[in-house]
Amino acid sequence: MMRIDIISAVPDLMLSPLNNSIVKRAQKKGKVEIRLHNLRDYAHDKHKQIDDKPFGGGPGMLLKPEPFFECIEKLQSERRYDHIIFTTPGGKIYNQKMANKFSLAENIIIVAGHYKGIDDRVRRHFATDEISIGNFVLSGGELPALIIVDSIVRLIPGVLNDSESALKDSLMDDYKIEAPNFTRPADFRGMKVPEVLLSGNFKEIEKWKEEQSQILTENWKKINRLE
Repeated sequence: MMRIDIISAVPDLMLSPLNNSIVKRAQKKGKVEIRLHNLRDYAHDKHKQIDDKPFGGGPGMLLKPEPFFECIEKLQSERRYDHIIFTTPGGKIYNQKMANKFSLAENIIIVAGHYKGIDDRVRRHFATDEISIGNFVLSGGELPALIIVDSIVRLIPGVLNDSESALKDSLMDDYKIEAPNFTRPADFRGMKVPEVLLSGNFKEIEKWKEEQSQILTENWKKINRLE
C-alpha cells in the first residue's frame, strides 16, 4: 500500500478533497494511506509560531525551518521515502510522466508551503523533487499538493473501476489529447452526435477517434507553444 504524508501550515484546507470521490475510495480500499501533518504540532513555543520575518527585509512572512526538520526527520525515522516533493513556483512544470513515476513509489512526502514561502534550508536539505503546477501564483502549496495526490492515486492498480480508464486519459501518451466523447441523447437541441459513433463499425470508430485525437493534440501543442 502506498503512503503519502502531506506537511502543511493549514492542513484543514485539504480535508474535503481527500475525503471524497476517487481519493476517498482508494483509501477505503486500502490502496493508499494519506496522512496530514500540521506544522504547528512541531512548534514548541507557547504561541506555536511557525513563521517569522525574512532576513534582509521585504514583505510577508517565511515558514521557519525547525518545525519542518522535526516533522520530516520523525517521518524518515519511521520509514524510507522514495520522494520528498516540494511544491514551488521554481520547480518543474508537473505533467503526466511525473505522475506516472510517483504512482510507482511506496512512500512519498509532499511539503506544501504557505505565506511568502519556506526557509530555503528546508528545500536544500530535503527536497528530492520540486514541482510547479503552472506559471501563476497561489496562496499556498495545498492546492498543488492535492493535484499531485489526485493524479497519483487514480493510477494505482485497483483504484478505478474500469482498468482501462486511466490508461486512455488525455496526456497519458506523450501530449496526446483524447478524442471528444458523447453520450445520450444522440440529438440534443439540434446538436447531434457524430454519425460514425452510432454506426457500430468499431474499425471506423477507432479511425475517427485517432483522427480527432491528432487534430486536438496538434491544436493543443500550438496553443501551448510546444512545436
